[in-house]
Amino acid sequence: MTAFRPTTTAPVQAAAAFAIRSERGSDVAAREALLDACFGDNRHERTCQRLRDGRAPAAGLALSAVRERRVIGTVRLWHVCAGGRDALMLGPLAVDPDARSLGIGAALMEEALAIAAARGHGAVILLGDAPYYARFGFSAEKTVELELPGPFERERLLGRELIAGALDGAWGMIVPTGAQERKSRRSRKAALVSCAA
Repeated sequence: MTAFRPTTTAPVQAAAAFAIRSERGSDVAAREALLDACFGDNRHERTCQRLRDGRAPAAGLALSAVRERRVIGTVRLWHVCAGGRDALMLGPLAVDPDARSLGIGAALMEEALAIAAARGHGAVILLGDAPYYARFGFSAEKTVELELPGPFERERLLGRELIAGALDGAWGMIVPTGAQERKSRRSRKAALVSCAA
């Protein structure tokens, strides 16, 4: 008679699933805590924050990555006028340090760019590391004549056209053009103000 022993195996760790969805009002506190953890206490003093202060993100372009009902990633895009061209400014993009190996940052970028393209936006600009953002089609090629309202590293100002030629001839200061952020979500309007206004 042969005795069978049960074999023991280490449990297979399932890939940690996450979902990307539109940001909700209930995400705000978690988003702010995540941004503080990723960017530090001085994040409100950064140059790109000047473009976001008092403005609402572009309609449909504030996204949260959620895992087990917890916000573990965020990205927002904002209306700007980039040297005479309507564009979006991306940022901040942040992922919980404990979840950085899951591809959340890339998934948030791809979703945000797909939504922006589907909504007919022509270009996205950001301030970030060229080697990371190059894989999403960003480069400094068409941002060399653009400026930000404060100190910044020229090689980190990157752009991606969603519509060919959207940044052709863009030069000058990048300024906010989106709707003013309202204290009450009910009164928030998703108005788009063009550069010509």
